[in-house]
Amino acid sequence: MGLYVFRLPDLGEGAAEAEIVAWRAAEGDQIDEDAPLVDVMTDKATMEITSPVRGRIRSLKAEPGQTAAVGAPIVEIEVEDEEAEELGEAAETVRPGPSEPPVQAAPSRPPEAEAAPPRSAARVLAAPAVRQRAHALGIALEEIEGSGRGGRITHADLDARLARERAPAPSPAPPPAQAPPPPEGVKDVKIMGLRWRIAEKMQASKRRIPHFGYVEEADVTELEALRGQLNAEHAGRRPKLTLLPFLIRAVVRAVARHPQMNALYDDEGQVLHCHRAVHMGVACQTASGLMVPVVRHAEARDLWDLAAEIGRLASAAREGRATREELGGSTITITSLGPLGGISHFPVINHPEVAILGPNRIVERPVVREGQIVVRRMMNISSAFDHRVVDGADAAEFVAAIRTMLERPATLFID
Repeated sequence: MGLYVFRLPDLGEGAAEAEIVAWRAAEGDQIDEDAPLVDVMTDKATMEITSPVRGRIRSLKAEPGQTAAVGAPIVEIEVEDEEAEELGEAAETVRPGPSEPPVQAAPSRPPEAEAAPPRSAARVLAAPAVRQRAHALGIALEEIEGSGRGGRITHADLDARLARERAPAPSPAPPPAQAPPPPEGVKDVKIMGLRWRIAEKMQASKRRIPHFGYVEEADVTELEALRGQLNAEHAGRRPKLTLLPFLIRAVVRAVARHPQMNALYDDEGQVLHCHRAVHMGVACQTASGLMVPVVRHAEARDLWDLAAEIGRLASAAREGRATREELGGSTITITSLGPLGGISHFPVINHPEVAILGPNRIVERPVVREGQIVVRRMMNISSAFDHRVVDGADAAEFVAAIRTMLERPATLFID
């Protein structure tokens, strides 16, 4: 029987670590090759890792919520001898080798007998990986009694030795217990997983980007009428249109005139990378926190294609199926709370982008038109820009162009 130590593989895109989200198998379970083993999460996405071998789960080395570095051991799997031979150095032998003599029980000695000389580290039975780990931990193998077959020292023996060394020294008997103070209603919630990554990204964005906000109102009465008409005409045959496909189309046309808005700013190299393709990030609320799936090449899609892609990506994000590619590579972002959008808000830029737009709730309210008070459907457009590369006048012109197209929806379809 061999022991295969599975280490966290390289997950690509420069990820140096990943968080253990959930184990798909428990200690003692039999697992097949390519069967789901563990879900892990990087700063981009959650992904499933399958088992590279067939065997029995002996030990899980990390708990859900813990972070493991690439290359760190995360699970030990017992495999058959034949597979262990094929795996080579990746599998540690856990039975005596054919050249090793069986270990005989030492004969009993009277108390006055001279103590046996200490064992030599070279004569201790232990796999190379166990020896390497013991050396790194500063543990002398000759001082450990192995629990493996034939007295072989295992990783479990090293763990037991560490546990004994780290055990707290016995303390005097404690005083009689007193009644605990009444609770004060405080609950400690550890920030981890996606919530922690969101916090880290937001902190970096606010620390590195000098934001300035801009709010403009738009009369979307005609746009809402057009949207309702199109949905009625194509009900059941095409995806339902929300406001977002129209807003994305307006942004695509506006960045053609203001290319510095569809850009990524390298603040270390002091270079603004202006993109011709519009890869639209659409912030999406999920049970785990905020994610930003990306509608790629929004400039090449019509309204219904945009609606279908937004719906597909939102479902994948909420169900935890979104891939790293679907959650990265945006060049400008829209964030919308839909009916909960409030009057206005100050969105945080998705670093290293330079602009973000956030439509607010559409409300009916009285406005003055040609000297008359009329009821119109009004919506504020909240936005934020990187003041290092975007001036206030440029931001105002950019948002004004978007507002004009939303107020005159026919212009969205005129080249």
